[in-house]
Amino acid sequence: MGVGERLRQMFTRDANITSAEDLLALARAGRTGKKGVHVSNDSALRHSAVWACLRLRADLVSSFPIDVFRYVDGIQVEVPKPPVLVTPGGLEVGIKEWMYSTEFDLDRAGNCFGIITERTGVVGPDGRGLPGRVELVELGAVSVRANGSTIKKFTINGKQYEPWEIWHEKQYTVAGFPLGLSPVAYAAWSIEESLNAQQFARDWFAGGAVPSGTLKNTRKTIDKKQAREVKDGFRAAVSNGDLFVHGEDWEYKPVQAVAQQAQFIEARQYGLGDIARFFGCPGDLIDAAVSGSSVTYANISQRNLQFLIMNLGPAVGRREDTFSRKLVSGPRFVKLNTDALLRMDPEARARTIGQRITNRTLAPSEARALDNLPPFTEDQLAEFDRLFGSRSVPAQPTTAVPGATP
Repeated sequence: MGVGERLRQMFTRDANITSAEDLLALARAGRTGKKGVHVSNDSALRHSAVWACLRLRADLVSSFPIDVFRYVDGIQVEVPKPPVLVTPGGLEVGIKEWMYSTEFDLDRAGNCFGIITERTGVVGPDGRGLPGRVELVELGAVSVRANGSTIKKFTINGKQYEPWEIWHEKQYTVAGFPLGLSPVAYAAWSIEESLNAQQFARDWFAGGAVPSGTLKNTRKTIDKKQAREVKDGFRAAVSNGDLFVHGEDWEYKPVQAVAQQAQFIEARQYGLGDIARFFGCPGDLIDAAVSGSSVTYANISQRNLQFLIMNLGPAVGRREDTFSRKLVSGPRFVKLNTDALLRMDPEARARTIGQRITNRTLAPSEARALDNLPPFTEDQLAEFDRLFGSRSVPAQPTTAVPGATP
């Protein structure tokens, strides 16, 4: 039975589930008697690939400016943002930090939670004031009571809350399940393998897993007492890098770990690719080794565009929908400006803007505004005329009409 089926069975009646840890427990179900690193949302962060994927996605999403619009006569017009999209956690937590934290939790656990501590006077779709302040809470402190796809109660640090008192976003959803699924839970096998490889390496090179070498007397058999004395003397001599002097009857042979080291490196390389796929990040963007790929990009803008379309864009769209439904009223809607990810180099940008002006899809004053500059003054335009000629458009030649008076 798959994890998804067990989740559906759990929620066919009222049931409690801790959003992060219970999902991880379900993902590990059936693996008994297996020793090693226990993977949780916190321990997974010890893996560099997990951290890199989560950091990259959260960094980018938190850098996108958030704008609010409404349509006026069919034209999209920007309107002032509500305070919750400026300082959602109060004066101490600005929108960039809040967006980073929520995206980080969404990407690792499929859910993020917060307590709505303030509301505005603007009535939302549920008949209550729109959220004015949302104080985020740690994932492990949250559990929910649900019936089917409907959440009945939230419990945070032992205190119960009604659903309308809680901010809840989710991603990686399945039909009929009220919570988002945790990538860490489903990636637990890959993360475990890689973390266990790291643990093996630490134990091996620290000498805890296997002996670092053997010291053999080639002339006679020694008893335990003699072995202990020789061992202590050898350790005392070499522990600080000093020389070990012996006759022709002692032979020291370091233990080699060639095969194990090769397996460790191989496990680490394969683990990086698996984890990158689970967390929606191309391996090359987190400096993971990528083999067998022939895809090349003309410039960084094309690479970022591919990442935005294939990996990050859908998550951004879902967050825009959530904000539009829960944080603004009436005909207003929220957009995250992803242009920040698609910045071009100065030469390509100038060429693109110049072409748009030539094609009359962008006015010169609008192009100036893109660089935070005011429109040209008459004196500036006159200066261009002196350098490059008059602005007047030359008269077009006309075809003579027979019989017309010259």
